Amino acid sequence: MSASTLLHTLFRYQAWANNDLLDKIESIDPLLHQEELHTVIRLINHCHVVNRIFAAHLVGTKHNYTSDNTADTPLLPDLRAAVAASDRWYLQYLETVTPEQLSESVPFTFTDGDRGCMSREEMLAHVVTHGGYHRGEGGRLLAQISISPPWDTLAVHLHQTEPSRRLKTPRLENALSAS
Repeated sequence: MSASTLLHTLFRYQAWANNDLLDKIESIDPLLHQEELHTVIRLINHCHVVNRIFAAHLVGTKHNYTSDNTADTPLLPDLRAAVAASDRWYLQYLETVTPEQLSESVPFTFTDGDRGCMSREEMLAHVVTHGGYHRGEGGRLLAQISISPPWDTLAVHLHQTEPSRRLKTPRLENALSAS
């Protein structure tokens, strides 16, 4: 599997997982769990801001963020729309970026002023792993208020979005062909 193919899979997974988590967040009772709702929205907003910052780094444009979160907490419907748009942006970006571009190192400046340099592949891997880390935190917050968190794994995503994969069990196929 090429890096490009794997990145496509990971970003489709991320979009699926973000949507699933946001569905669960919408089920939080805002009166009963106001603090937890605020915390999980801030957490997902942080991921969104970091994703937008790295999107700017990937294409060499300036972003207007001075921190890894915004001063104001967005409303959940607005955050959901922004996250979905960002997920679409990454999937579209992966349609146009070449393998040569993926391997190029790109210098950038973090919001705290420190300088960094990563290949585009590394930036994309960072976006995916960073999001997974924080979705896990969001899932933990949900569990603390007795809401079952999403089953957020790549394997679950692959089997839900491609049910035919459930039918492909090499040991069973080998056993059947040997009989």
